[in-house]
Amino acid sequence: MTDESSPLIPTSSSQTSSRAKRNMYWTLGCIYGATAVGFGAFGTHGLKKIVTDPAKIASFATGAHYQLIHSVALLVAARAAPENTLAANLFTAGMTMFSGSIYALVLDPARFRFLGPVTPLGGLCLIAGWTALAF
Repeated sequence: MTDESSPLIPTSSSQTSSRAKRNMYWTLGCIYGATAVGFGAFGTHGLKKIVTDPAKIASFATGAHYQLIHSVALLVAARAAPENTLAANLFTAGMTMFSGSIYALVLDPARFRFLGPVTPLGGLCLIAGWTALAF
C-alpha cells in the first residue's frame, strides 16, 4: 500500500537522474551567466585600477563576453537537447578553461603563467560544444 506522499505516476531512477543533470546544467548556465555579468562590470569599472594595459583590459572583456554567450548556449543545450550531455559538458569545460584562464592571466600573469596553454584548449572545447550540440 502506498502512502499519500507517493507519486501517482512512478518515475524511474534514470528519469530522475536525467532531470537532475538537466537542472544541473541549467543552474550552471545561470551561475556562469551571472558571473559573466559581474566579471564584465568589474572589467569595465574596477580593473582599470589594477591593470593599465589596454590590451589586457580588452582580453578580460573578451573572456566575459565569451562566458556570457556560452552561458546562454549552455541554457539552450539544457532545454533544447537535455540528453546531449556532451555538448553541455564541453560548454562548461570550455567556459571554465577559456574565460577562467584569461581572467587569471590578466589579474596575475606571473603567478598564472602556466595557464597560457589552457586558453586555446578552452576555445577548442567551446567549438566542440557547438559541434556536439548539432548532433
